[in-house]
Order: sequence, then C-alpha cells, then structure tokens
Amino acid sequence: MKPLLRLLQLLCLVSIVSCASTQNKTMEQQKIKAQLSKLNVLLRDSAFAVAVASGQDAAYYEAQGKVPPAFDTNTTAVINKNALDEKIAINLAGFYAVECGIGVLIDQKGNTPVYWLQKIINHQLDSPEVLLLNRFANATWKAGQPFRSMDRITRDNFIVAASLSNEETQKDMDQVNAAAKKLADSLKEVANAPAAEQFKKINALMKSKAFALDMAMHMEAAYYIDLKKTVPAFTVSTDTIIKNAFEEKVATNIAGFYALECGLTYFASVKNKLPSTVLQSIINGTIDKADKQLLERFANATWKAGQPFRSMDRITKDNFTPFYFLSKEEIEKDWVQITTVAKKILPLLQ
Repeated sequence: MKPLLRLLQLLCLVSIVSCASTQNKTMEQQKIKAQLSKLNVLLRDSAFAVAVASGQDAAYYEAQGKVPPAFDTNTTAVINKNALDEKIAINLAGFYAVECGIGVLIDQKGNTPVYWLQKIINHQLDSPEVLLLNRFANATWKAGQPFRSMDRITRDNFIVAASLSNEETQKDMDQVNAAAKKLADSLKEVANAPAAEQFKKINALMKSKAFALDMAMHMEAAYYIDLKKTVPAFTVSTDTIIKNAFEEKVATNIAGFYALECGLTYFASVKNKLPSTVLQSIINGTIDKADKQLLERFANATWKAGQPFRSMDRITKDNFTPFYFLSKEEIEKDWVQITTVAKKILPLLQ
C-alpha cells in the first residue's frame, strides 16, 4: 500500500503545483490587462501628450549637452504647410512600418528584404511575425495622427494596440501588404542581390520624393480597394494649409511614446511581459538586448512616419535611412527618447 500512497501524494503535489502555476499566470494576465488599460487612458490624454512632448524635447537637448529651450505652449500660433506634403505623409505610414519591420525579421532570422517582402505578399508569415508587423503599422499610423490634429488622439480607434478590434488590425495588415507589394516591385532589379545591396536600393527609394508620391498613391488606392470602394483620383489642393504650431511641436516630440506603447503591447502579447517590468528594465539598463533593439526599431519607425508631415525635404536627409545604415549616435538618440518616456510612464502604471 505504501507505493500507492506515495503515488497519490505525488499526484496531489503535482495538482497543487499546477493549480498554483495556473493561478499565478491568471494573476499575471490580470496585471498586464490592468496596466494596458492605464496605458490606454494616458494614450488618449491630450494633457499627458503635452507633458510627454515637453519632456522629450528637453531630453533631446540635454543628450547633446545643451540647455533645453522653453517649451512654447502658445496655442494660437500657426504655420503654413504644403497640402500635398500632408496628403503624401498620411499615406506613407505603412511603408515605414514595412521597412522597419522587415529589418527586425532580418535581424532575428536572417535572409534579405526581398525574401521577407515575398513572405508578406504570399501570406507566409507565422502569427508572431504578423503581430510584429501589425504593431509597426499601428505605431507609424499613431505617429501621424497628432500632426493632423490633436483631436484625433481621442478617437475610438486611437487605443493601445492590444485592444484593437479585428477589423482595425486587418486594416493595418492590409496597409503592410500593400506597401510590401509596391516595395518588392521596386526592388526587382536587385531581387537576387545580397541584403546590403537591397538595403542600398531601399535607401535610395526612401529619399526619393517621386517614390514617396508613387507609394502614397498606391497606398491610398489599396485602402479603398480593401474596403471594396471606388478608388478616387489622387488629387490635392495646391493651396497652403494652415496648421497649429503648438500641435505640430507636440507631434514632433511624441513619437517615442507611441513607439514604446506599441513595443510594450507586443511584449505583453508575445512574451507575457508585464509593461511595468519592461519599463523598469529600460530605466535600470537591464533590458534584454533583443528587446532593446526592437524598441529602437519602433522609435525609428515612428520618427520616420512624422518627418514628411514636417516637410518632404526631411526625407532626403542623411539620417533618413534604413536602420541598417544608422550610426550608433543616431540609434542612441532614439534610445534616449525611449528611456525618457519610460520614466514618465512607469509611476503611472504602478
């Protein structure tokens, strides 16, 4: 009877351990959900957006050893913008999401840009890969919204990526697919070349205003096609449009927030990592190397998405380039932005 008794004791112990493990996982999921809910409130708070932007602006100057200028909060000042630039910028988010997203996949799993573009086009990605690209698409889309109007950050679909409906998530993936098709077609001449040569071609395309216009037209058409609607002509007024200077200043300095938010929701979904734990590791400098590199990619993607809103001339600058070619100094600028906003968010999630 003793062996049977020991077996029963062992089974009871296993059952207790299993129940405890399940309970711990459930509690951890509840914590993740609660923190994402708090993050969602912050994401839609205009006052918090201003506070983040002010802090990010100061951090940018401090990182260069300069005294930060006062963060001008004059809400009546206006600036003149080019209407065509804005229309192009609105339709380029998916392109920058794909460029940065496939860069991550190459870092993680190797191969070339064309290889991953074809995987996207042929719907051959696994679930974590699809989720990764969706997060990049959502991050770049978010980065453009305050440039259009701060009111847009309070809309129903401006929420943490993990809470998006299937319909909204599919819209992001549709944009990824459309951008991948256009980019792959533009890389045909280097399709069989090494990754370095393909990145050189991507770099040239990214800096081309003509390609930006072609990509924007392609992306807008794809948007209507996916909705099964008639594609309107890509027309825009040549008139100058008047924008709020304060809102543009906030938008310029808040990209790191959207990068971090989408990164946190990705870690929560794929790795079950508690947002506050990730934030603490960022601040302490103990974050996993791969996780740090991914957040740097998100920061670069959201920064890129904002540049054509400021001026199409900015896409021709030396640092507007695939992450593959970025210097350590440029990458560090992005990390400073991530670290600064992490310090701002952490106390509000706990």
